[in-house]
Amino acid sequence: MTAQEDSLKLDSMLCFAVYAAGHAFTRFYKPRLDALGLTYPQYLVFLVLWEADGLTVKSLGERLFLDSGTITPLIKRLEGRGLVRRERDSEDERQVLVFLTPQGRALREKALAVPLAVRTALAGEREAVDTLRLGLQKLRASLDEQSGR
Repeated sequence: MTAQEDSLKLDSMLCFAVYAAGHAFTRFYKPRLDALGLTYPQYLVFLVLWEADGLTVKSLGERLFLDSGTITPLIKRLEGRGLVRRERDSEDERQVLVFLTPQGRALREKALAVPLAVRTALAGEREAVDTLRLGLQKLRASLDEQSGR
């Protein structure tokens, strides 16, 4: 088999390795996030808001690489559950700010179990995990640059 033919094997595809790892993460996270009553995209919203509360919907979407058609309904569902609140920016009415409610802030304490479970599952692999994460961030940036994003 030539190198060119080998490059079309499923197991040699980087995109498939990332895709399959993503599914493994989803399976791993699901029971932990179910205990919090969150989906994975909702969990990501909280990770960002726990870092910096009061962001615009637009900046939240940009941080998570989600468009407004995806982030807005997600935030509305969280608002309906009383975990976040939206309000118009007093300086720019076109902007909508997202704030954690006391219930949303309190969820942070429970959520600490999630990264702890990941660290436990990957025990002894800290350096390799950090290297992989940095490599994936560089890969995403390179692919975004190549696609004009």
